[in-house]
Amino acid sequence: MKRLVSWLYAPVFFAGFIGWALAYVQARQPQGLLLVFASAVAVSFLVEQWLPYERQWNRSLGDRRRDTLHALVNESLNAAGLLILPGLTALLAFEGLWPRGWPLWEQLLLAIVVADAGITLMHYASHRVAPLWRLHAVHHSVQRLYGFNGLMKHPLHQMLEATAGLLPLILLGIPPDVAQLLALAIAVQLLLQHSNVAMRLGPLRWVFAWAPVHRFHHMKYGRAGDVNFGLFFNLWDWLLGTAFYRPRYRMGPGDLGIGSRPDFPRDYVAQLRDPFAVVKSGKEPPLPQDLR
Repeated sequence: MKRLVSWLYAPVFFAGFIGWALAYVQARQPQGLLLVFASAVAVSFLVEQWLPYERQWNRSLGDRRRDTLHALVNESLNAAGLLILPGLTALLAFEGLWPRGWPLWEQLLLAIVVADAGITLMHYASHRVAPLWRLHAVHHSVQRLYGFNGLMKHPLHQMLEATAGLLPLILLGIPPDVAQLLALAIAVQLLLQHSNVAMRLGPLRWVFAWAPVHRFHHMKYGRAGDVNFGLFFNLWDWLLGTAFYRPRYRMGPGDLGIGSRPDFPRDYVAQLRDPFAVVKSGKEPPLPQDLR
């Protein structure tokens, strides 16, 4: 049973919850998206307990309250963005560019592809531009990977990524219902991308940026973690030359974090302040031979 679930978990989780969200929006019941998101979080936690990739990552390091605060703040920012979206679209959109005649699922797929490109490029820049990295480092400070810490980001960096992903869509005139579905799809994808489920992807690992691929992005070994930037798809990493996968290397607790800053603040408020503080970085840990 567990073997079957390990193969089916990621595609069924992704397609199932997004399909459920599509049904609510098509029925003009967007309030149902809250239930979809809450259910996705619950399923993520339950399956991580039942079929963990790394059992230690299921144990709190005193970070659950902090990660919950990050998630609440960042999802509130997303909700606020959706509230002002109609006004921004009316002000900035080029009329007639968005294919409103397409089926809703096709419009969502287009939105995902466009947003994925913008967010991935911002993510890529955040590893190369020092002020952006200071904000993004909050996310990379995690000492364990589980679904919920995909939402653990500095709110300023969250807004930058959201702008990079959403602005092209605003200019194209994205409808509010498609934007709502996109926000839900991003939340579902983040749960999968940072999941502690022992999932197997097979050929899908070349397409989707799910946990077995994304874990390598959280390596603590300096620039070695500058790989696998994509949010939804690995296409952009193939184009950027940053795609990386080692099927025989098992990422563990000792591989995560920021190697030059093992004492990175763990408190929520301290993490908000950290990008603006004077810090001293230490020596990077050596890269394990199997990752060279």
